[in-house]
Amino acid sequence: MTKEMISSTAQVAGHPIHPMLVPIPIVCFIGALVTDITYWMTAEIMWADFSSWLLIVGLIFGVLAALTGLTDFLGNRLIRSLAPAWPHLLGNLIVVILAFFNTLVHTRDAWTSVVPTGLVLSVVTVLILPVTGWLGRALVYRHKVGVSR
Repeated sequence: MTKEMISSTAQVAGHPIHPMLVPIPIVCFIGALVTDITYWMTAEIMWADFSSWLLIVGLIFGVLAALTGLTDFLGNRLIRSLAPAWPHLLGNLIVVILAFFNTLVHTRDAWTSVVPTGLVLSVVTVLILPVTGWLGRALVYRHKVGVSR
């Protein structure tokens, strides 16, 4: 357990940017899964459109969160030395890559954009999020990354 506070490199007025951004892609990717399932059950085109928009917004904010997280990761060797840091980084990189491909898949016509590939990508993405979220939580609450005095 780290005794000292580890400051964040990417911050505004002493507040780390990465934890401010991560809830947006999480909600968008979970929402995309919900709208994918709803489209699969109803075949109502509106739900496929919602999935596409949620994936685009989630991907944009996911890339922003990834950039600020990478800035923290590369900017402080103490963060890189923490056990949860590497799997958190790699897991979230996988999420962003899956979301990118899912966004491309969702550009096809409605039925083939969701069933089965889009739905599978949404499920896999959402299954990874609790693991990377738990690791991020460990970095903040156990190792005090980005925590003010």
